[in-house]
Amino acid sequence: MTWLIAIACLAIGIVIGAVFSSRLNNSSSRVQELENQLRDLKDNHASYRENVSDHFGMTADLIQHMTESYRDVYQHLASGAQDLCTNEVASKLLPAGSDAVFDSNEESKPSSGLIPPKDYVTKQDPEQKGALSEEFGLSKSIAQNEEESSLQAKH
Repeated sequence: MTWLIAIACLAIGIVIGAVFSSRLNNSSSRVQELENQLRDLKDNHASYRENVSDHFGMTADLIQHMTESYRDVYQHLASGAQDLCTNEVASKLLPAGSDAVFDSNEESKPSSGLIPPKDYVTKQDPEQKGALSEEFGLSKSIAQNEEESSLQAKH
């Protein structure tokens, strides 16, 4: 009877070993499948990035071509205006040889990157307050009341 139990345990052990072995083989094949899938995704991503780079490179070339075409049309119109129109109309357009419209304005920007505010309100006289003044648009009585209240607060 002992031999029978030992053989039964051995058979059960072999079955359990076969099950674990198939599970391990399944896991390694699953790992291989996931590695292949990851490799495919990386290839697809690299291809996508290359397509995006090509797209924007082509877009930049087309915009450059469009700018050059616009410059040619503008120069044609300007020279035609100078030849065919009065000086008043022609003066509204730049001279035909000038590309000032297409020049970059980077040189005119201040080096610090900060542009001070501008006061563009037309003034009747030089003593008039500008739009950036704290008193702009206030009547004299309101401005005087504010000055008096600020003086009283200081005392």
